[in-house]
Amino acid sequence: MALMVRRLVQLYVGLALYGLGIALQVSSGLGNDPWDVFHQGLSRRFGLSIGAWIIIAGVVVMLAWIPLRQRPGIGTISNVVLVGVFADLFLWLLPEPAALTARWAYLVTAVLVGGFATGCYIGAGLGPGPRDGLMTGLAARGRSIRVVRTAIELTVLAAGWLLGGTVGIGTLLYAVAIGPLTHAFLPVLTIKRPDSAPAPAAEPEPEPAPAG
Repeated sequence: MALMVRRLVQLYVGLALYGLGIALQVSSGLGNDPWDVFHQGLSRRFGLSIGAWIIIAGVVVMLAWIPLRQRPGIGTISNVVLVGVFADLFLWLLPEPAALTARWAYLVTAVLVGGFATGCYIGAGLGPGPRDGLMTGLAARGRSIRVVRTAIELTVLAAGWLLGGTVGIGTLLYAVAIGPLTHAFLPVLTIKRPDSAPAPAAEPEPEPAPAG
């Protein structure tokens, strides 16, 4: 029971921090991660908040799990709903950075927070994020997960850019840094079950998110 409580607390702290990371990066105006370029582009073109589009996109992605026979966990459902809620909350709470130094501070903090948050919610072991599940489900059909991930992220990045989402140095920084950061945080944050045997560490394939 205590272990499950710990896993749930870590999951929801991770999702809240993930929303904070999204809000910081969007507020910096220096470029979003690929999925949030897409969410912001949808928001600018069709209305609704970025957080609302994070939730809508998460639901649509989860529908693609059905033919892939992927099974969501409580972490998956929580990710779909709460990342967007927290992103909108922090976008409302955060002061807008005026100076370039403040915008860079937002961006660097966003990437660090995103890496830690990804380690939190994956390490809780309560189900992958919707975009993670899509990538692993497609990869299980005989494709390299790196190829699948790259193809999906380039697609949403291009679509988001065409819709008016912000692409910039922050997009590149996130792409370069999020994998190594998650790789560093995940072993520390993974909650092991008492009956689980230790296994060799493997590099995770995190969501960027998000998303969630």
